[in-house]
Amino acid sequence: MSAQWSDLRARVLSAIVMLGVAIGAFLSGPVLFVPLVACATGAMIWELSRMQGTRWPAAPLALAALVAVAVLVRGWQQMMPVLGLDLLLALVLGGVAGFASGKDRGITGVYAAAVALTGILIVTLLGWRIGELLLVTVLGVVILTDVAGYFAGRILGGPKFWPKVSPKKTWSGVIAGWLAAGVFGLWAGLAWFDGALMGLAAMVMSFASQLGDIAESALKRRAGIKDSSNLIPGHGGFLDRFDGVVGAMLVLALVTALL
Repeated sequence: MSAQWSDLRARVLSAIVMLGVAIGAFLSGPVLFVPLVACATGAMIWELSRMQGTRWPAAPLALAALVAVAVLVRGWQQMMPVLGLDLLLALVLGGVAGFASGKDRGITGVYAAAVALTGILIVTLLGWRIGELLLVTVLGVVILTDVAGYFAGRILGGPKFWPKVSPKKTWSGVIAGWLAAGVFGLWAGLAWFDGALMGLAAMVMSFASQLGDIAESALKRRAGIKDSSNLIPGHGGFLDRFDGVVGAMLVLALVTALL
C-alpha cells in the first residue's frame, strides 16, 4: 500500500466501529445515545483543554466532566431545543473553559462553547420526529463530505484549499464533498422534508463542516501538534473526527433560529 493510503485500513476499521456503536445507540433511544453524546462531547473538551493548556493540572478532566454532565442532564430532560437557553448554557460552559485556559482564552472559550452547543443540540433533537430526521441528515452530510473529500483528494489531488492551515485539503476534495452532500441533501429533502431546498442547505452545511475541520487544524497548528489525541486509531482524537459536526450543527442552529 502506498504512503498516501497508509492510514486507510485504520480509518475504515475505526469508522465501522464508531458507526456501529452510534447507530446502535441511536436506535436504542435516549438511554444509551445521550450518554454516548455526552461522553464524546466531554472528550472533545478534554482534548481542547490539553491542546490549549490550562492553569491547573486537573482542569481538562474537570471541564470535560462539567460539559458531559450538562449535556447528559439536558438530554435526559427530553425537551426540544430551546435555542436561547441552550446558547446561554453553552456560552457559560465556554466561558469557564476559556477562564481555565492557559493561553488564547477567547479562542478557547468560543470553540468550547461551539462544542458544548453541538452536544446539547444533538441530544435535544431526540424524541422529536423532525429533529431526529434533521440529526440524521446533518450527520449524513458530514460523513459523506469527509468520505468524498478524502478519496477525491487522494485520487485527484490538485491545488490545495488552504495550505497554510490544512496542507492536506485540496480543492478537488472540497468540491467533491459539496457535491456528495448536495446529492444526499436533495434526496433527504424529497424523502423527508418535502422540499428540494435541503440539497442547497446540505451543501452549505458541507462547507461549514469543512470550515470546522480547518478551524481545528488551525488550533492544532498553533499548538504545534498533529492530532488532538490518539484515542481513535487512524483518526487521531474526537476533535479530529467530529470537528466537522461542530461546523454543520452551528449552521443548523442558525437556520433554525432564523426560521
